[in-house]
Amino acid sequence: MTSPAAVPRRVRRPDWAGRNYVLLTAAAIVTNLGTHGALIASAFAVLQSGGDGSDVGMVAAARTLPLVLFLLIGGAVADRIPRHHVMVAANALNCVSQGAFALLVLTGDPQLWQMMLLTGLCGAGQAFFNPAAEGMLLSSVSGEQANRAFALFRMAMHGASIGGAALGGALIAAVGPGWVLAVDAVAFAFAGALRAFLDVSHIRPREPGGGMLSDLREGWREVAGRPWLWSIVAQFSVVVAVVGAAEAVYGPLVAQDELGGAAPWGLALAAFGVGTVVGAFVMMRWRPRRLLLAGTLCVFPLALPSAALAVPLPVAGLAAVMFISGVAIEVFGVSWMTALHQEIPEEKFSRVSAYDWFGSVAMLPLATAVAGPVEGLVGRHEALWGCAALVVLVTAAVLLVPDVRNLKRRTREVAKTDGALAVSTDAEGAPGRLG
Repeated sequence: MTSPAAVPRRVRRPDWAGRNYVLLTAAAIVTNLGTHGALIASAFAVLQSGGDGSDVGMVAAARTLPLVLFLLIGGAVADRIPRHHVMVAANALNCVSQGAFALLVLTGDPQLWQMMLLTGLCGAGQAFFNPAAEGMLLSSVSGEQANRAFALFRMAMHGASIGGAALGGALIAAVGPGWVLAVDAVAFAFAGALRAFLDVSHIRPREPGGGMLSDLREGWREVAGRPWLWSIVAQFSVVVAVVGAAEAVYGPLVAQDELGGAAPWGLALAAFGVGTVVGAFVMMRWRPRRLLLAGTLCVFPLALPSAALAVPLPVAGLAAVMFISGVAIEVFGVSWMTALHQEIPEEKFSRVSAYDWFGSVAMLPLATAVAGPVEGLVGRHEALWGCAALVVLVTAAVLLVPDVRNLKRRTREVAKTDGALAVSTDAEGAPGRLG
């Protein structure tokens, strides 16, 4: 007879890890496995077809330009109709565009305009997907465990990036970039199927409003009325631009000319992924009281990869600084998501996220497009040192904003006192918000 102790106990998910959260996390893992290899593959597909640094920059810009143009519309749409419908449609577009890109690379001699067009379609899909996905994630968790939920989600997502980047670099070296792009297309199809099962019945239907422009104005008021929000978005418009140019354009070129090709660059990106996993693990246990101060201080290390490429450091040194920057940016990322979850009303999540994304990537198409000409004008090493300096300068500037230094995490503890509920308050006496 089997003793009760020998009967296996069913593993119970934490209260904050509901069905939507699990589906979102699983889909993000699948997507990141494909996408991080495909980002490397697209750069090497351009180089393989005879392109140079300027061509790599043009293809990267073709991905981000539609992202910038359609982000605000995507945010407004995602706050009006079920967010999972937007996510699935965007995944379908990404699947088709990446599949066509893979077919071109595998069967012929892709032209620059064809690669730009297909990556542009992928960017348009991301413009609608990103605000919907972030709004869906923010609405899928509640309570004081939001910090842990966001950290675990990001840890799983970035963990997949490790495998995606490392496997992508190895596959490019072994069989070429076309197959890596094909894998990305399949990943989008599978992730879209998972996201089709998301449940939005808990989200209150939106009241009829004054139209798209009215929704956008309402979202803008949410952003403009919070100095901590718009100042950090402005900061990241510069940070994302220069880091993106360094990693999308200069990184593959340095890897090809001085580090030995795609595999070492894939290893360096994988080290960044390992750092993000470690950073997320840290944030599952660390709950900094001053959310944005802790997060902003951790943006300074993002200058290190550009400096390492400028030297350039050997592969081991580059991987080390990429790891450090991965840990640091994850502290910022979890703190930022927790602040948005705490401060922004649920019905405006996607619109605020769209303005956040828009501000952050607005300068990226220009930065990637001019990276090649700037290299020709001042030199690659000098351009990389300039990228590192800009990250340090704008991050120091945003620390001058009082709300960035002083915004505190709110807590709420509920206890029974003589049959009534007692609610603790934060340091300023304002009631805590469960989200």
